[in-house]
Amino acid sequence: MSTTPTPAPAESRTVLLSGGDVHSPADPFATAMVVERGHVAWVGSEGAADAFAEGVDEVVDLEGALVTPAFTDAHVHTTSTGLALTGLDLSAARDRGEALALVRAHAAARPTDRILLGHGWDAARWPDGEPLTRAELDEATGGRPLYLSRIDVHSAAVTTALLDLVPGIADRPGFTPDGPLTRDAHHAVRAAAHSAVTPRQRTEAQRAALRHAASLGIGSVHECGGPDISSEDDFTGLLRLAAEESGPRVVGYWADLDIERARALGAVGAAGDLFVDGSLGSRTACLHEPYADAAAGHTGTSYLDAHAVAAHVVACTEAGLQAGFHAIGDAAVTAVVDGVRAAAEKVGLGRVRAARHRVEHAEMLSPETIASFAEFGLTASVQPAFDALWGGEDGMYADRLGVERARALNPFAALLRAGVPLAFGSDSPVTPLDPWGTVRAAAFHRTPEHRVSVRAAFTAHTRGGWRAVGRDDAGILVPGAPADYAVWRTEELVVQAPDDRVARWSTDPRSGTPGLPDLTPGAQLPLCLRTVVGGRTVYVGPDE
Repeated sequence: MSTTPTPAPAESRTVLLSGGDVHSPADPFATAMVVERGHVAWVGSEGAADAFAEGVDEVVDLEGALVTPAFTDAHVHTTSTGLALTGLDLSAARDRGEALALVRAHAAARPTDRILLGHGWDAARWPDGEPLTRAELDEATGGRPLYLSRIDVHSAAVTTALLDLVPGIADRPGFTPDGPLTRDAHHAVRAAAHSAVTPRQRTEAQRAALRHAASLGIGSVHECGGPDISSEDDFTGLLRLAAEESGPRVVGYWADLDIERARALGAVGAAGDLFVDGSLGSRTACLHEPYADAAAGHTGTSYLDAHAVAAHVVACTEAGLQAGFHAIGDAAVTAVVDGVRAAAEKVGLGRVRAARHRVEHAEMLSPETIASFAEFGLTASVQPAFDALWGGEDGMYADRLGVERARALNPFAALLRAGVPLAFGSDSPVTPLDPWGTVRAAAFHRTPEHRVSVRAAFTAHTRGGWRAVGRDDAGILVPGAPADYAVWRTEELVVQAPDDRVARWSTDPRSGTPGLPDLTPGAQLPLCLRTVVGGRTVYVGPDE
C-alpha cells in the first residue's frame, strides 16, 4: 500500500483511498473512500474517485487491500492486558510443571520486583485438573510475594508472603488455606498486589495494551474498571493517556453503585463489571441449579440481588448514565432482569429502554430472559471467544454444568432473532484481543444452533460497540461517520452464512452484500496494515 502525502494537520487533512475494497453498506461494490476532517466524506467506485484526486492532501493506493470500519472491543481491562503482554503469562502452560517453570524463570528474571505478578493459568485445561498450591508457589518463588490470577480473573493463586501483606485475610470470604482465593479474599490480595505497580509501570502497561489493540485494527476499547477491579488512579490515568496520545479511543465504565463517583471519574456509565456474580471457571457464577463438579448444593456466589439492581438502574436512569452489570450464571441474569423490570415499573419502560443499559457476559440465558433483554432494550456485551475456549462437550463448561446445560450457553443467534443489541469484546486479558478470531468464534460457535453469520458477527464487533455507548452514527463507513477504519491484507472476500444447510459462502456480486474475509476455521486471518482513528493514523504495519 503506497501513499502520496502533502503536509497538513492530521485533523484537517483530506485523504483519498482507492484501488481496493471498501466495506460499506452505502455501496457494496465500493473501491474508494474519501476522508475529510476526521470523517468519511464519500464512498464509491474507482472511476468516480478520480474527480477528487486533485483536491486531496494524500492519495493512498490500497493495492487491493480491504478497508473496514475499525473494530470496537466492548470489554477490556487495559492495564491488566498490558501487564500480561509484558509480564508473566501462563495461558500457554500445558500442565502444572510448565506453569511452575515459568514462575521460576520470571522470579529469577525480576529480582527487584517487590511483588511478582502473573496471569492466565487454567487448571481446567491441565491433565490433572488441579490448581497450583501455595506450597509449590512458595518454593518456585523462593518465598517472595506472588499474585497469579486465574484466566477468568475471578480467583488467584498466591504465595504465603503475599498473604502476610494482607491483615485478616484468613477471615475473609473466599479464603482457603492452600488453594486459590475467591470472592472478598481475592479482591483483597489483588488490591495488595496491584498497589505494587508504580505509576510509570502502569502507564507503560496501558501504552502496550493500546498499541497492541491498534495493531489488530481495534479503534475503540471499552475499559471496564471499578473499585474491586483496579483503582481510581488507574482509571483516570488511562482516560488521560488516551486523550493526550494518539491511539484507540477509550470509553470508560466504572463499576460502582456510587454513581456520582463514577461520573466524577469521567465514566460514561456506572457499569461494566459491577458484579452480580462471578465466573463459571472459578465456580462463583450464580446458578439456579448446583454445579455438576462441586460440593453438593453449591450454586456459586451472589453479590447483588434484584432489589440492588433495581435501585441502581433507577438511579442511573434518572442521572442520565448507563447502568450495567456483570452477570454470567442463570440466577444472576434472572436477578438483573427482575431488577430492571422493577426499575421500569418505577421510572417507565421508555426511559429504561432509552438509557441502553448493559449486561456483560450474559452467558446462561433462557428464552424468557432473552425476551426480557429485548423488552428492556438491554445490550448484551458478550465474548464469543469464551465458547471457543471453554465450550463443546468436552470443555470446561460441560465439566462445570454438565453437557446439556453447557450446550445452552452463549446463544448469540437467539439473541439476534429476539432483537437484542449485541456488542462483542474479549474481556482481555481473560481472552486475547483478537477481533477477527472473535468474529470467527461467533460464526462457528461450538453449538451450531447458536451460530450467526460472519456479517452479523462483524457488525456486533464494529457498529455494535458504538451503539452500546449510544452512538448510532459510527462503526460504519458511510458519509458523515467518524473515520475510524482499518486496512487489511486478506484473501478473496466472501459472504458467509451461519447455517450448514445452505451455502456457507458466495462470491456472486449480484447478492449486493459487501464481502468479508473467509473465516472458515483453518483459513488465515486478515493482517492489519494500518489503523486510523478519527482520520489520524494510529498504527502502520512493519511492511508499510
